[in-house]
Order: sequence, then structure tokens, then C-alpha cells
Amino acid sequence: MGSEGRTADVVVVGGGVIGMSIAWRAAGRGMRVTLLERDRLGAGTSRVAAGMLGPVAEVEFGPAGRRLLDLGLRSAALWPGFAQELAERAGSEVGLRRTGTLLIARDADEAGELERQLDFRRALGLDVRRLSPSAARELEPALAPALRLALEVPDDHSVDPRPVLAALRRACERAGVLLREQAPAASVEHDGARVQGVRLQDGELLAAGTVVLAAGPWTASLSGLPPGTAVPVRPVKGQIMRLRDPAGPGLAERVLRFEGGYVVPRGDGRYVLGATVEERGLDLGPTAGGVYELLREARELLPGIAELEIEELTVGLRPGTPDNLPAVGPGALDGLIWATGHYRNGILMAPLTAELVLSLLQGGAGPADPLLELCDPARFGEAAAAGAPAAAGAAR
Repeated sequence: MGSEGRTADVVVVGGGVIGMSIAWRAAGRGMRVTLLERDRLGAGTSRVAAGMLGPVAEVEFGPAGRRLLDLGLRSAALWPGFAQELAERAGSEVGLRRTGTLLIARDADEAGELERQLDFRRALGLDVRRLSPSAARELEPALAPALRLALEVPDDHSVDPRPVLAALRRACERAGVLLREQAPAASVEHDGARVQGVRLQDGELLAAGTVVLAAGPWTASLSGLPPGTAVPVRPVKGQIMRLRDPAGPGLAERVLRFEGGYVVPRGDGRYVLGATVEERGLDLGPTAGGVYELLREARELLPGIAELEIEELTVGLRPGTPDNLPAVGPGALDGLIWATGHYRNGILMAPLTAELVLSLLQGGAGPADPLLELCDPARFGEAAAAGAPAAAGAAR
């Protein structure tokens, strides 16, 4: 679909879960929105994601971990309402499963680390429960007898990204968003102070008063920004498997997380097993070694997984920043907004990111605005200007 005769209030670059959530919310407030996607809507990182909504399970030591926890808890609280409204607007369910998460240890060393993690989470006031091996197997009978310890996180849930993406597309269409697929953006156009629009790789210029950059791992490919003002986003490769039980559901009900991976049930006899974390640039090739490691780790704790059929092996590129925290907020140019760098938390952070960006688009102060300080894109430019590295987040 072309854009002749229509000037957008907002151009959103990136058609994953973040970009579509922003476009849907903005159009719902009466803005004229054009959404640009380099490939097909929802065909990239968001489609590959496991869909864990696990801010408590994911929390890490250090200031960056605390900032991510604050953001994650807020967004997780938004997910039930977001899912309900999205289902109503799109006319389809989105696969939200509120079954909780188990963190599992298989030997003494891992059990000791889980005890440390339990103390850490309790000190933060988070709801985490220590389970004996027998209590964990009562909840999930398919767990291995060699299990040493488990932590139950009752409020960490999951959602299936694929029906979410399909619903977001329908919601965007019904809200009047102009969807442009196979329309890779090449550069941000501006007059030195304010954005003027986005130029596509074929030379077409789309004029807009505001440009939202939500291109995930492809953000760095955009040109035209003033020197030193771009958010440094790198791709982090993740191999992930989708398995199916011909006998139907029942192997596991909860999200299972363990050293080296996770298993996410879909509720229909399908399971997601993931994921590797590899710094390999834009490489999208699956490897035998990656598959072997995933299956080996999972089988030790969930032996029945070896009997499942391999339905799909996929590779995604997570958008990471130097501190692995998202960059959401105004850019160096008037009318430029960043919404990228969500790393492993794009699905979790979609409702909150859309809310934060919408507050900027509307130009008013709101209760969500203080959270923008936690993911301010300017933190990278400031660190570089001072000659210091950006705050380091723990490797995952």
C-alpha cells in the first residue's frame, strides 16, 4: 500500500511486538500512524521469542538489574489488561498463560546458587517460595528424581508471541494504521534540529512530525542521525526449538527455568526450548552444537522431553545495548523517539514501552514518565562524552 496523499503524524520503524504495540496505541488516540517493516510484520525476533513474562525470575544483582526489575514488574502488571483489550479489539485470544514459573537446580552447586538467589529476591520483597524436590515434583511430576531444589515464582507467567503478533496486526488495521511491509528504512531525515521523516531504501520519503525507532537488532543499520547520538544496539543470536508431544499436553504446566535454558509450555502439547546466547552479529544459521546443548541440559531435568517431536528450529536476534537495558525515550532531535534495545525482554516490555512512548507522543506528564529515566537513551551518549563505558549489565 502506498502513502501518496497522506502525511503521517507518526512513523514507526519496526514491525515487531514493540513497534506494533506503539502503533496500535498511538492510532487509538487519533494519531495518523504509518508502520514500516523491512520484511513481514512480526516475522523477526518477536516471532521467535519464547514469551516469558518473568521479571522476578530474570532479576540480577547490581543497579542495572534493579532498573530492569522495576520496568519488568510494571510491564508484567500491565499484561493482563493489555491482553484482554487486544483480544477484544482483534477478535482473537493471545495465549496468555498464568501458571507461574519454577527455577530448578540439579546438583549441589546449582542448589547453593538458588539459595543465594532466594535470599536476594526475598530482600527485594519479591514473592518467591522455596520448594523441596518432592514438593516440586508434586507440582510437576515429570521432573527428574535427581532434582536438588526448586524455587516457585507464582507471578511470573508466559504468553505465546505468535497469536499476540497476529492480534496486534488486526488491531492496527482496525485502528487505521497504515502498514508498509517490505519497506526497509534507510535513514532518518531531519533539518539538523527536528526530524522531517524517514527515507526508504528505494528512495521514497515519508514525511512525519514524529519518528519512533523500534527496529530492534536492525536499528544500527539506520543512517542520518547526528554523529554520536545513535543508541548502540547489537544483535545477540539465540537458537530456540519448538517441540510437540503427540500425546497432547501434560508433560509440564509451568515455565521451567534452569542453568543453561528454559522450557515454556504452550498448553496444547507444544513446548518451547531455549535458548542459546551468542555474540555472532547478524548470523541466523542454526548449529548442531546449539541444538545438542539445549536438549542435553533440558533432558537432565525433564527426561520426557527426549520423546517429543522436533517441530521447528529457529534463530532470533535479540537487540542488546551495552548495559542490556532498553532505550526508550526522546532522541537528540526534536520529534525522534527511541524504543529499542529490549534484549531478552521485548515481549514482556511491550505494554509498558507502548505506554511510555504514548506519553511522549501526547506531550503530557503522566504517572509513567518517571520510568523513562530508567531507560533514557541519552545515557549512552553521556557516558561516551565522559570517556567512561556504559553501565555494565550481567551477561545472560
